[in-house]
Amino acid sequence: MMKNEDFYVSVIVPVYNGEKFLAEAIQNIQKQNYQPLEIIVIDDESTDNTAEIAAEFKDTIRYIYQTNSGPSAARNRGIRIAQGNVIAFLDVDDLWSDNALQLQLECLAANPSIEIIQGLIQEMHLDTSITDEDKLIFKPYSKPYYSVNLGSGIYRKSVFDKVGLFNEKFSDNEDTEWFFRAWKNDIYKYFLKQVTLFYRKHNTNISLKQINPANLGLLKILRTQINMYRQQGNFTTEKFLDLDKFFQYAGLSSGQTHLNIDEPG
Repeated sequence: MMKNEDFYVSVIVPVYNGEKFLAEAIQNIQKQNYQPLEIIVIDDESTDNTAEIAAEFKDTIRYIYQTNSGPSAARNRGIRIAQGNVIAFLDVDDLWSDNALQLQLECLAANPSIEIIQGLIQEMHLDTSITDEDKLIFKPYSKPYYSVNLGSGIYRKSVFDKVGLFNEKFSDNEDTEWFFRAWKNDIYKYFLKQVTLFYRKHNTNISLKQINPANLGLLKILRTQINMYRQQGNFTTEKFLDLDKFFQYAGLSSGQTHLNIDEPG
């Protein structure tokens, strides 16, 4: 049985101009009803009322303001100052399922060798039929799926010592690049069968509608890896012939299966 003292969870919330979503995100984390837990809000130089909204929660969160440096730098700063031995991420416009943290922590406690736990993602799209900007209603879109979305999982903090932090040279798809390094470092990962993240798409975060952003991220990663191997003088095409294993590891494969371990019970 899991004891709360086994895990101290640090939840990192990077935010840039997220005034419409920040309060709901913080409340969503608090409703997980888990302690010990810290919420670290990294404000990436927002120009809206993000700081004022964060101030309403000043007694229950750690608020850090930084010059605009991008989501990777914001997450890295959060990891560096995190006090917990478990790291979680929540983008300001997304939400966790009600029992996401409990489900993942129970699995982590039951399986000491596992270093990353991820659940299913339920994609949600903004209901554009509602024209009142103060009423943001999201509806489910497609069936739940696995992907590289950081908010769908929890991570032992020690993983970042092994894999490193997020590559701040990537302005997008930094999560795909990080999971690629985790895969190369044989980080043990498990997929839960339950939804843990509601990934909410809206008019300010929907991009590349006709192209899967994760696939674009993979192309960037491959180019980076090829250049690295060439510089080392040991590039061979065989190194990239088994990429289906990475697709399965990252949750990008249609044939994704769970790892062969017992379900926590």
